[in-house]
Order: sequence, then C-alpha cells, then structure tokens
Amino acid sequence: MIKKGDKKIMNGWAFYDWANSVYPLVISTAIFPIFYETVTSKQVGLGVNGDEVMFWGSQIKNTVLYSYIVAASFLMVCILSPILSGVADYSGSKKRFLQFFCYLGALATASLFFFDPTKMEWSMLSLFFASLGFWNSLVFYNAYLPEVAEKEDHDRLSAKGFSLGYAGASILLIVCLILIQTETMPAEYAFVLTGIWWIGFSQFTYKVLPNSQSKNKITGKILGDGFRELKKVGRFIKTTKRLKRYLYSFFLFSMGVQTVMLIAVLFAKKEVFVGDNANDAGLIIAVLLIQFIAIPGAYTFSWASKKIGNIKTLGIALFIWSLCCAYAYFFVYDPINFYLLAGFVGFVMGGTQSLSRSTYSKYIPETKDTASFFSFYDITEKIGIVIGMVIFGYVEATSGNMRTSVLALIVFFVLGFLALFLIPAKENESMPKEPEADPLFEGHDENTIDG
Repeated sequence: MIKKGDKKIMNGWAFYDWANSVYPLVISTAIFPIFYETVTSKQVGLGVNGDEVMFWGSQIKNTVLYSYIVAASFLMVCILSPILSGVADYSGSKKRFLQFFCYLGALATASLFFFDPTKMEWSMLSLFFASLGFWNSLVFYNAYLPEVAEKEDHDRLSAKGFSLGYAGASILLIVCLILIQTETMPAEYAFVLTGIWWIGFSQFTYKVLPNSQSKNKITGKILGDGFRELKKVGRFIKTTKRLKRYLYSFFLFSMGVQTVMLIAVLFAKKEVFVGDNANDAGLIIAVLLIQFIAIPGAYTFSWASKKIGNIKTLGIALFIWSLCCAYAYFFVYDPINFYLLAGFVGFVMGGTQSLSRSTYSKYIPETKDTASFFSFYDITEKIGIVIGMVIFGYVEATSGNMRTSVLALIVFFVLGFLALFLIPAKENESMPKEPEADPLFEGHDENTIDG
C-alpha cells in the first residue's frame, strides 16, 4: 500500500530519475549522436557532403534518418502506452510495467555497442528499442507522482527528480569522457556502461516503490480492460476545460522543447563545431553546461511557480525558448555563442520539464488510474515530438540547412505560449457532473490549483 507523503517512498521515486537520465544524456544528447554522426560520415560517407547512408536500398541524410527513427519509436509509444497503462491500472501492475520497459531500454542501449553503419537497418533497431523502453517506462514512472506526494509537494518533488537525473547523468558522462579521451576505452563501451547504470540504480526505486492496491487479474480480455480504463479517462478529459486546454498547450510546446533537446548536439556538430572549430571535447563541455545549469533552473522555476502560479511561470519559460531559437539561427556560428546559448537552454530546460509534469499531476483528479491519465500526457508529448522531429527533418531535407529547421521551431513555442493563457484558473464552472459518480474518481478538489 502506498502511503502518500512518505519521505522514503518519495525519495525512492525521485531516485529513478538518477537511474534513467543517463539515457537522454549519453544516448540522446551527447556521446551517441557524436559517435553516430562520425561513423556514418567517415565509414559510409555517401552523397555530395559525405553525410548520407543507405537504408533499405535508399540513400538518405544521416541526421534525417536519425530524426525519423526516433519519431517512429515515439509513434510506437503512442500505440502501446494507452493499452498498457489501462491494463496497469486495472491490474495494479504499474511497477512491473515500469521494470519491463526499463530493462528493455537498458539492454537495447547496451546493444548499441554493436552499431555497424554498413548495416543500418539492424543497427537502428537498437536505437529504436532503447528509445521505446525509455519513454514507455516514463509513463508508469510519472504516474506514481500523484500517488506518492501531496499536491503541494508535486512541483518540489518533480524538480528534485529532474535535478537528481541531471546530476547522476553528468557523473556518468564525465567518467565516460575521461575513459574515452585517455583512450582507456572506445566510445562504444559508454553505451554498455549506460545500460548497466540504468538497470543497477533503478533497483533502489523498485525496492521502496510498492505496487498499486488494485489486484484485478489480467484475463484474455486484456485489450478490452485497457481500453475500458482509457475510455473513462477520455470521457473525463473531454468534459473539462482546464485539463483539456493544458494538454493542447503541452502538445504544442512539446514539439519545440523535445525536438531542441534531441537535435541540439547534431546541430552543433554540423553547424558550429566544424572546420577550424571542430572539437568534440568542446561540444561535450556545452552538454555538461546544460546539465549543471538545469539543476538550479528546475528549482528556480519551482520557486517561481509558488509566487506567480504554474501557468505564468511556464509562459516565461516558453518566451525564453523562443528567444533561444532565434539566437541560434542568427548568432550561433562559433563555440562561444553556442556556450552562451547552452547556458540559457539548460536553465529553461530544467524548469520546463519539471513544471510540465507537476502541473499535469495537479490537474488530474484523485484517482487510482494514474497510469491511464499519464498515458494521455505521454501520448500528447510523443505525438508532439513525432510531428516536431518529422517537420525538423523535412525542413532540413528540403532546405538543406538545419538552421532553417531551428527557426521553424519558434512557431511551436509561440502557439504553446498563446494556448497557455486560454486555460481557466479554476475548473468549477466546467466540472462535469456525471464523472463524479464514477468510482474512477475520488474526492476531486476543483479549487486546488491556481493559474
């Protein structure tokens, strides 16, 4: 049984961020993108610029293929998440699903050790399943937040989780860099260490995090069970204004935030650290700068949300994101300007990620079906990322310039910013009457969140 507000359980929950955040840093952001761009260009190097590869008999830019594979993994998350989250709520098995996708992602990450640019069809499968495991595990991990903490603690605990993740991932990245730079180990071993770190430290979370109270058995009607849970959640969301409009805004700005985070290093590798500025070590310094500044950023935005509210604080964050994109397009041609940009991105990244999660956790009702609610959150984010990554890849493919793609991302931030201020401060004028009688919802307080 989960005791809400128990410090041991809350700390154990937050510690999973320490375990899993090595994936987005080492694999999505730092070492693997550099490794990927290097080996696909040097060992294959097709096309006029030597940055194209063969994939199922077709020639395609390496960065465009990367964008499409990541987008495909997110699309699969969108397909699996609603089914599995409903089953997890129905059977009380969130913890088991969290473990399964953790192990899938970690093992797939370790298998990147065998990445072969001459066999891209097989090599990209490892990246696909690593991404699938990481992002699907977050559905069940995030779903525990409203179960382990009181609403007034959501912002702080969410910020603590992200801060632990930034710190832990930075430690492993530094260790890997030292070993790689001193030629103690090849870069491929960093992927194995990432998988081991992820599985190893996640055991602390699994030790203290209990399963849900529901003990319904999973029967042959497993898909029906999952969809029935989601139908109840979907019915509730459709009849609200605040929660529904927040998801609209989150969808829009997620296209920009997550796309920037996923392509930042590839952008720097192609547009900044080239020619006389070519320096992978300098690029990694920028990545570490982002990570360390993200820690105070998460806590600063958590503090600001208490002063002016979550929505206004997120609005400030989106304004800063828009400025960052414009700055990248017009001024970031050298390492110094990229370092300045990295500082601002790191600061706003920590706040945006932690507040996005905690704001949603506050807006959902008191319910046992948290995985189903967070499935909607996750699907909203992933569809946004799929569209963002595909648009980014398409704009680069048609324009031949990544800078144009970065500039296009401003549209998502502006639309997300405008949508934020359509969210009502309170829900009581639009709260549906019928769901209140549904056993899915228990004691929903309609006046707990300020705008």
